[in-house]
Amino acid sequence: MYTLTILALSWQHILIVAILLLLLFGGKKIPELMRGMGSGIKEFKDAIKEEDKPEAKTTENNPSNNNSNSN
Repeated sequence: MYTLTILALSWQHILIVAILLLLLFGGKKIPELMRGMGSGIKEFKDAIKEEDKPEAKTTENNPSNNNSNSN
């Protein structure tokens, strides 16, 4: 039987991809792209953490609402 391995990359494959990235984007652009991707991932994780936090419900005592029933 043949086993299908989709993401089995050898060091030669990774080297070819790295060379292609250098040719396409240049040496100066790649760190900027990685920095942007890292900050995007960080913002995504922070948004997920904020969504998981229970929101503190605040009740406002508004005197005009309390007095409107007595009129």
